[in-house]
Amino acid sequence: MNTIALKTLLLNHCHIQVETRFNKIKHTISGIEESLFGESKSSSGDKHETARAMLQIDRENAGRQLKEIENLTVILPRINIQTSAQYARLGSLVYTDKFIYFISLSAGAVSIEDKQYFCIAINSPIGSLILGKEKDEKFDLNGNIQTILNVT
Repeated sequence: MNTIALKTLLLNHCHIQVETRFNKIKHTISGIEESLFGESKSSSGDKHETARAMLQIDRENAGRQLKEIENLTVILPRINIQTSAQYARLGSLVYTDKFIYFISLSAGAVSIEDKQYFCIAINSPIGSLILGKEKDEKFDLNGNIQTILNVT
């Protein structure tokens, strides 16, 4: 499989992960809002107030998660898989002596044609170590030294 086709599959995986997270959070928010509406009809004193406060906290947390997902939707179009560089950047595939990384979003591992690829974000610990590195450079992740074999 050529590099562009491979990067396309990996980028599609990232899109699916973001869409799945978005739908899950929207569903969570809807459930919280339904519960809040139900609690507003109740009038059982302190218990009612505690339940409403807990639901408000849940809604705030879900709102933060939704904002994070919206930020990811801004990053996705910036991932250029059509070009390659000699150094690791957003959209690069980085082959090391231990793993293969796709610098994009933190979207987990993907298995394609019996190889495992890790979709990592630039601002993740591993992403920040790899960013800007070139072939034959090394980096240390928690005492585990990896050598970059190729960047595409």
